[in-house]
Amino acid sequence: MKAAVSYAVSLSLVIACAPGLAQVQSPQPTPSPQPSEALPPGPNPNSQYRLGPDSLPQEGVPKGEIRGPYTLPCKVYPGTQHTYWVYVPAQYDPSVPTALMVYQDGQAFKDENGDIRAQNVMDNLIYRREIPVMIGVFINPGRRPDQPEPSPQTTWGDDTTNRRVEYNSLDDKYARVITEELMPVLYKEYNISKDPEMHGIGGSSSGAIAAFTVAWERPNDFRKVLSNVGSFVDLRGGYVYPERVLASERKPIRIFLCDGRNDHRGTLRGSYDEKMDWFLQNVRLMKALTQKGYDVNYTWGMNLHGQKFGGAIMPDMMRWLWRDGPVSTDPNDMVERAFRQPVSKTK
Repeated sequence: MKAAVSYAVSLSLVIACAPGLAQVQSPQPTPSPQPSEALPPGPNPNSQYRLGPDSLPQEGVPKGEIRGPYTLPCKVYPGTQHTYWVYVPAQYDPSVPTALMVYQDGQAFKDENGDIRAQNVMDNLIYRREIPVMIGVFINPGRRPDQPEPSPQTTWGDDTTNRRVEYNSLDDKYARVITEELMPVLYKEYNISKDPEMHGIGGSSSGAIAAFTVAWERPNDFRKVLSNVGSFVDLRGGYVYPERVLASERKPIRIFLCDGRNDHRGTLRGSYDEKMDWFLQNVRLMKALTQKGYDVNYTWGMNLHGQKFGGAIMPDMMRWLWRDGPVSTDPNDMVERAFRQPVSKTK
C-alpha cells in the first residue's frame, strides 16, 4: 500500500479542455472555470504550480529526437486516422529492447511551451538513470481526414474529433487502436520490449481514463498508468470504475492518480451531481484500488481542471511508476554512478 505523496514543488502549465467543460461552452485553448464552478477566496488555485528543472531543457543533457508526425489508419473506428509522434532518446540502442510510454492527447504532452513537456522530463530522467531508456509516443485522438488536428493553438478536439467517443467509452475499442494498430507499427520500427511491465500509458482528463481503460482491458500489454485529472465521471459511464475494480479480480496494473480539490466539482449541469464530480470520483477510484490491493499512488492538489499540478509533479510521477529498474549498490560500479550518455555511433 502506498501512502499519499506530499510534494513541495512549484511549476506552471496550460489548462486542458475537459469533455465536461466543452459541453457547456465553445472549446478554448485555455478555458476558464464555468460560473457555476465557484472558486474559493484568494489567489487562483493554479497559481502555485510551476515547472521545475526536471521539466525544462538542461545544459549538458542529451536531447532525444521527436519524429513525425505520422498517420495511423484506423479500422477500429472506420473512416478515422490517428496522428502520432515518436520520441527517441539519445541513449536508444536498437540492439537493446527498450521501454515504452504512450501519451494520449499527444499534442499537449509534447508541447514545448505547454504544461507537461514530457520529452524534457524523459531527457532529464533518462540521463540521470532515474527511469529506463524509453521510447515515447504522443498520439492524438482519431479524426476524419476532413477534421482539423488538435493543437496547442486550437483545441483538444472534443467537438472536432473522435476524442469523446474513443477516450470516454468503457469498451475495448480504443485499447484495440493502441494494441492492434499502433503497437505493431512501433515493434516494426523500434526494438521495444515485449514485456508488459516495460509498457506505460498516460493522459490527462479524458486521456487519463482512456489510458486506464487500455491497461484495464489489456493488462498483458500495459501495466503502468499515469492519470492526471482523470475523467472518471459520467461522460460515458466512467464513474462505475470503483465498483468494477472491487468486483473484479485484481489486475497487474500500477497507477499514479493526481487531481485537485478545485477540479470540476459536479455542478457543470446546473445542479450538483456526484457522478460529475471529478475530484470525488478520483478519490473513489483511489479508495477502490487501495482496498483491492493495487500498486497505487496518488496526490491531491488545489488545482483546477487541467495540467498545472500534473505537469508540476510529472517527473515524480514518472520516477514512481518506473521505480523498479535494476539498481547496483556496488560503490565501484562506475557505470551505475555515471550519467547515461548517448549511444556511440559505429561505422
